[in-house]
Amino acid sequence: MTTTTGTYLIKGASILGGEASDVLIRDGIIAEIGHGLDAGGATVIDAAGCVALPGMVDVHTHLREPGREDAETVETGTRAAALGGYTAVHAMANSTPVADTAGVVEQVYTLGRAAGWVDVRPVGAVTVGLAGEQLAELGAMADSRARVRMFSDDGICVHDPVLMRRALEYVKAFDGVVAQHAQEPRLTAGAQMNEGDVSAVLGLTGWPAVAEESIIARDVLLAQHVGSRLHVCHVSTAGSVEIIRWAKERGIDVTAEVTPHHLLLTDDLVRSYDPVFKVNPPLRTDADVQALRAGLADGTIDVVGTDHAPHPSEHKECEWAQAAMGMTGLETALSVVQHAMIETGLMTWRDFARVTSTAAAKIGRLSDQGRPIEAGEPANLILVDPAARWTVDPSTMATMGRNSPFKGRELPGKVVATFYKGHPTVLEGALNTPHPDAAATTAGVA
Repeated sequence: MTTTTGTYLIKGASILGGEASDVLIRDGIIAEIGHGLDAGGATVIDAAGCVALPGMVDVHTHLREPGREDAETVETGTRAAALGGYTAVHAMANSTPVADTAGVVEQVYTLGRAAGWVDVRPVGAVTVGLAGEQLAELGAMADSRARVRMFSDDGICVHDPVLMRRALEYVKAFDGVVAQHAQEPRLTAGAQMNEGDVSAVLGLTGWPAVAEESIIARDVLLAQHVGSRLHVCHVSTAGSVEIIRWAKERGIDVTAEVTPHHLLLTDDLVRSYDPVFKVNPPLRTDADVQALRAGLADGTIDVVGTDHAPHPSEHKECEWAQAAMGMTGLETALSVVQHAMIETGLMTWRDFARVTSTAAAKIGRLSDQGRPIEAGEPANLILVDPAARWTVDPSTMATMGRNSPFKGRELPGKVVATFYKGHPTVLEGALNTPHPDAAATTAGVA
């Protein structure tokens, strides 16, 4: 059962940063785009000065549920996603229990529908229990109600080349993709931060770039050999960008993501010993940051993925060596990308839509997301005020995680409204209500 949504008239929004237009939304669909539109009974939203963009799609979100509800839940994580401008997120598999069966991915899918803030698409584990020993139930997860198309052991590398080859071969049957956490474990044993000048000064065990690059090189060749799709998670080094560029030039079916924090922050921040800057893969050098920005701008890197990784405060407010790795990102991603890519002249808002929505939806095979803002298309879109400035305060965020590396920073751009399937989940920069379908799902009617 689908609940009918209302009628909304967005007035004067700059579509993809271009000409200002009116957008009429009716029953979950963009009904009309033009100038001077009028619709009796419609809720009118003044969008003068705002940019209209497709709803953002995150290929890499940790919602923690089931099992780690002390860190995040599907409800809190998707509230954060809506506030950040997302209309779809891919929930990573490293929950407790691991999402390695049809039952667990269906549970996450159902929780997402019941929450009603964004489209939640579970990511299935590649191996049972993320143990890297035998393939998980890939086919069963693909055939489940969750219709999983992305599989990843994120947080742990599928380091066995034979197992990785089998996974790449298996997902071809249902047009799936294996998303690899590229980290050769034998090269990163005990690693605490990027291997380089700063780690030498601080005396912390270094995490060499080659640990990431060697796995990417191996896996693009495996993908070419079996004719399968490969996605590389959170690319962090200049060398990785070059390997992916080389692979794409040869027609290998590889896509890649970069996180917002790797587009802006460097390992120099680790001098503070503040565990908020401890992340996997680690913050790298300024040269790596510049290479990542260039790779995103020229299309070598396809998408921005947040790797939103909330942790309880006690797992971050401790000494560096004992601290968990990870940063929150859903509510700051848009602003960080605007700062790093748009305000530097490397990208336009049209490019932004490609790397945060269109390409991400294609990778995850989400047919109703990342669509053009045109009449007849699903009304998954956002309104952004690019002139807004705000200071990051994790204590006011919807996510349960307070581990934002951008705390206290002033960032540009603010989401004014988020429309999910034609319903405003966010209005005037604040949470509104979940999609009406959520109530039907909760009642067991959907």
